Amino acid sequence: MNDQQARRTGIYVVIASWLAVFCLFGYRSTFSILLGPMSEGMGLTVSATSLGYSLMMTIYAVTAFFSGMIIDKWGTRPAFVLGAVFGALGFYLTSLQSSYAGYLFTYSFFAGIGTGMLWVSSTVSVRKWYVGTSYAKMWGWAFMGAPMAQVVLSLGLKGILKSMDWRVAMQILAVVVFIALIIAALFARKNPEDYGVKPFGEMPNAADGAVQEQRSWTVKEAFKTFPVWGTIIAFLTSMLAEFLVWSQVVNFFVQDVKLDLGTATNLYIVIGVSGIITMPLLGVIADKLVIKYHNEAKGRKIMLIFGPAIGVLACALLLLTKTHIFFGIIACVLFSIYWAIEPGGCAGYAGAIYGRKSIGKIWGLATLVVMGIGPAVGTYMGGFFYDNFGSYLGSMLFALGSFAVSIGFACLLPLTAEKKKSQSNEEDVTSSSQA
Repeated sequence: MNDQQARRTGIYVVIASWLAVFCLFGYRSTFSILLGPMSEGMGLTVSATSLGYSLMMTIYAVTAFFSGMIIDKWGTRPAFVLGAVFGALGFYLTSLQSSYAGYLFTYSFFAGIGTGMLWVSSTVSVRKWYVGTSYAKMWGWAFMGAPMAQVVLSLGLKGILKSMDWRVAMQILAVVVFIALIIAALFARKNPEDYGVKPFGEMPNAADGAVQEQRSWTVKEAFKTFPVWGTIIAFLTSMLAEFLVWSQVVNFFVQDVKLDLGTATNLYIVIGVSGIITMPLLGVIADKLVIKYHNEAKGRKIMLIFGPAIGVLACALLLLTKTHIFFGIIACVLFSIYWAIEPGGCAGYAGAIYGRKSIGKIWGLATLVVMGIGPAVGTYMGGFFYDNFGSYLGSMLFALGSFAVSIGFACLLPLTAEKKKSQSNEEDVTSSSQA
């Protein structure tokens, strides 16, 4: 494969990831809009309906771990095909359910497996093809699929729900997900090594000109170091807040701010519209920080402090929406900035610390921990506070505090895991001497 072919293949990987992210976040954005109609249609409380999404995210997390193993061996195509089948069944079979148990099973199991095949596969595939000074920018383009899903699918659902039942809306979404992910599978490619090429974006040299060394990590070795746990906790606490807001914000605008569903949906779409701009823009800024400091880990760490700080400000402004809708608009724009930083930034930091050779399996297990707890608990807590206190004040304060904890752990992130590595090398030398 020559350089031109390699560059074209890298673009194919970004396109495939864009489509995967579109479908993954399509599930999340549509649930926030469908939450009210589904609760009313099935005669359930908000927290009871939210439990289906929480369970789906738990299964998603387990599936994400295995998807990391799949892409390390066979690339992303098998993961996208499985995502197409199970993701479509998640929407379609859920639309046919009349019992609560049936809803919980079909939505959590099928949608959980379907979406679980999409996140690690999309983030890691881009990371394997683009590193150093190119990763954040290219991931920004791929991650643009998320706000596009929020805009396109939210507007589509808004029109459908005016004249049709939520069940019909889910059946239409099933078709959209299946077609998009089959196209993603066609664009998907294996890892650069399988084509005899190197990833794009040379890892930046240290300030003294020394080239940063790459090594292979086992999952066990990585999880004995602080960077992976620091990243997990920073990511987890942000996910608690993020999924609480994303799953409940439309209902917050309707119940607490007293907006009609159409206006509430339009406000929610502001996040997506802004995200179309902030995703690539923040990616460029993140890569410029890497170049400025000649250290990818430092550049990614700075962004992981800035991201949840924006989340804190957004939550505060969201609570002021009751006084004027303008605060809600600004809050949604700020959420899009946070959104453009945190998910890809955590994967980028982990990749900078542990190297692209090992990131698939390491990030797969990290995702299992984060997504097995954060989205489920965050979504459920949003509904819990509302059902028990009659407003979303407690929910939004919980989200604000969770973002603040994320800032604290991001500040503690080290710029290397070499201390642990050096200790390991000394132990190896000692063992050899004794032998």
